[in-house]
Amino acid sequence: MVTRKSKLCLIFLVILLISILAACSSTSQAQKEEKVDTGLDPDTIVNTAFKDLYPLEYETYVKNMESDEVATKFTEDIEPYLPILFHNYGFATEYNKTRGHTYAIEDIMKTSRINDDSIGSCMTCKGPAVPHLIDEMGDDYWSANFNDEVLPRMIEMGEGGEDEELGEYGHLAIGCADCHDPVTMDLRITRPSFTEAMERRGIDVTEASKNDMRSYVCGQCHVEYYFEPEDSKVTFPWDEGLTAEDTFEYFETKAKEEGFDYDWISSISGAPMLKAQHPEFETWSNGPHGQADVSCADCHMPYERQDGKKKIVSHTWSTSPMDSIEQSCRTCHNDKSEKYLKDRVEDIQDRHLEALSETQLLSVEAHYYVNRMITAGAPEESIEEAQYYVRKGQWFWDFIAAENSDGFHNPQGGMDAMRDSSDASNSAIKIATNELTKLDVDLEELDKEIDKVIDKVFDEEDPFKKQEHAINEFFPNVLELDN
Repeated sequence: MVTRKSKLCLIFLVILLISILAACSSTSQAQKEEKVDTGLDPDTIVNTAFKDLYPLEYETYVKNMESDEVATKFTEDIEPYLPILFHNYGFATEYNKTRGHTYAIEDIMKTSRINDDSIGSCMTCKGPAVPHLIDEMGDDYWSANFNDEVLPRMIEMGEGGEDEELGEYGHLAIGCADCHDPVTMDLRITRPSFTEAMERRGIDVTEASKNDMRSYVCGQCHVEYYFEPEDSKVTFPWDEGLTAEDTFEYFETKAKEEGFDYDWISSISGAPMLKAQHPEFETWSNGPHGQADVSCADCHMPYERQDGKKKIVSHTWSTSPMDSIEQSCRTCHNDKSEKYLKDRVEDIQDRHLEALSETQLLSVEAHYYVNRMITAGAPEESIEEAQYYVRKGQWFWDFIAAENSDGFHNPQGGMDAMRDSSDASNSAIKIATNELTKLDVDLEELDKEIDKVIDKVFDEEDPFKKQEHAINEFFPNVLELDN
């Protein structure tokens, strides 16, 4: 028979056991979250400083050097039309195969898109020296001359940190201090443009969870941005939201109110154009993985075993999650085979690439239809209306084309954007068709001339000469016409 005293003793023992287990758990958790002290200077920027402290992670980081030439479907399939769509802009030339983050400094120094007029803002996402440059120069950093002021100072900051494994500038390229506090190794935000954009959306990044930070550190750079007209500061157009529609609305309202009207003017259509950069963070945020709180690092920096036993986070960012499906995908989708997951991803990407090619062609046609409106003497009001739709159509296409997942980060959002792109480009063509018909312009001849231009640009083997074929006597540079 169990007495009242026995029950009380039993309850006391249970409570005591729970308390002991809770205390052990708390101690264990405290140990796991115990802060580290690397002993490094808090202003450390060179990647080689972390080599001996984290040799296994560093070994995976160095593997980014192996991605010297990683071909993508995007580059191979639809690059030939870009010299038309970006005519009169730097993006009309030089498209190279993708390389790892460790090549960031070397590649920006070599690209023809950087010239004597380029500014500090162009360097903003290329390496951990940038926040220190901003601290030194203040807001003068953004508009400082790239070649004369920013680059030499950055190289000076990295002197003595070279490593043969990382090449001449890999020790200064995107790396450890971009995402980690050098002393505590806590994840951190180092780019003020991200913090400011999030604040405008009502989000305090200092309150972010660790899981949030595993995406925020990527979202500092893998985003759409523009240069403010006043001081050329890198700014994210997020005030209305993160979709292609939201950002277009921002550019049509707030950006214009602050003096930013366009990135460049097309010399084919005369339209004031917008250039999407690489909105991975935006598309992921509104896609199924972002909505499910799956972080960027979950897929792109999966855990892996080193030395046969130790589990670390991979810092090889230059490869696709498709190269490590077991670690990247099947951690969650363990009920699906590797083949099923790979086929599923490729199906999504193939459908998006097909749609991208179709919408791109419509944008090309819209530019040339408006060109013909101008040379045929269509009413200025109709030309401006058609130019608006050219701008809109190319923006919605470019928002997905410039994003590096071939539609996978947000499959539905990608298709929605391309539908909006097609609608806008068709609206431009419709307006042009109505006006050109009134002017007795031969539309069959127009279509044949468009095909000729496309073929010439496509067939040109020298990528630097492709843009030369985008204009001709039939389709002149409208910016050089006499008013």
